[in-house]
Amino acid sequence: MPFPQRHLLGVEDLAPEAILQLLDRADGYVEMNREARKKRDILKGLTQINLFFESSTRTQMSFELAGKRLGADVMNMPVKSSSLSKGETLIDTAMTLNAMRPDLLVVRHADSGAVNLLAQKVNCAVVNAGDGRREHPTQALLDALTIRRRKGRLHRLNVAICGDILHSRVARSNMWLLGKLENRIRVIAPPTLLPTGIERFGVEVFEDMEQGLEGCDVVMMLRLQLERMSGAFVPSVREYFHRYGLNAEKLARAKEDVIVMHPGPMNRGVEIDSELADDINRSVIQEQVEMGVAVRMAVLETLAERLPNWRGAGALA
Repeated sequence: MPFPQRHLLGVEDLAPEAILQLLDRADGYVEMNREARKKRDILKGLTQINLFFESSTRTQMSFELAGKRLGADVMNMPVKSSSLSKGETLIDTAMTLNAMRPDLLVVRHADSGAVNLLAQKVNCAVVNAGDGRREHPTQALLDALTIRRRKGRLHRLNVAICGDILHSRVARSNMWLLGKLENRIRVIAPPTLLPTGIERFGVEVFEDMEQGLEGCDVVMMLRLQLERMSGAFVPSVREYFHRYGLNAEKLARAKEDVIVMHPGPMNRGVEIDSELADDINRSVIQEQVEMGVAVRMAVLETLAERLPNWRGAGALA
C-alpha cells in the first residue's frame, strides 16, 4: 500500500494502517543498524536538509545519522548564522531553500504550525521534527516501536503519560497515535500543566499519580519544560518531584512487567528517580534512542518513494 501523504507533519491525520506501515519498515532498519555494515545506497543522489530553528542535539543527530545511513547527501543548515537572524521571513527562507531543489527537508520550529506553512511553499518532502506545542510525529513513532518490540503488541495496553502535558508536543503525538491503535491512555499532571480541552483526546485524567499508575503497562514520563513557562506552574521542583516524579514506590502501583519511557533529555530527580532511569529491566530509555534512528530511516525512505524523481534504491546515483 503506498503511503498516503507527501509530508509527515503529524500523526493526527494518519490512519492506523499508515502508522503500522512505517513501524514495520522501521523494524527492518533496527536489525540493519545492528549489523557491522550499516550504510545503504537507498537514497543515494538525494539531498536532505536539516533545518532546526530550535536546538535539539539528539533529534538532529538522529535525523542526520538516518539520512547518511541511507546514502543521502545531508546538510545541516545553521539557522543562527543564516539570513533568518537578519530579519528574513520564514516564507523567504522556504523560497530560497526551494530554489536549491532539496528532496527531503527536516524542520524543527518553536511555533506551532510553522512547519505546515513551510511545507506549503516547497516542492520537496517535509518532515516535522517538532513544532511548538503541536506535534512531534517521529518521537511518537519511535515510542510506539519501542513499546511494540518490548510488549509484543501495540493495542489494548494501559499507557500513562505523566508530567508537563501542557507544553509537550510529544504528549500530543503519543495521545493521537496510541489512541488510534486502541490503547487506554491516562494523563497524570497537576491542573496547571494540563491543556484546555484535554478531553478531546479521549484520555482519562488523573491528578493523583499513584492512582493514575494503577495497573499500567507503560509509563511515559515527560520533561518539565521550565524554559516554556512564564509564571508559577509548579510550587517548586522539589515539591513537583514529591508529587509527580517517578520512583520505585509509585511505580509499584503499575503492573509487574511495566516499562518506563522518557523522550529525553531527562531531569534526574525532577521527573524520574536516577536509579529507576538506569534500571535495565524496566527502563527502555536507551532503546528509544536506538528506535529513533530506525524510525527516521523508515520515514525518509517512505517519503522519498513519493517524490516525482524517485526511481528506486540508488537509481539517481
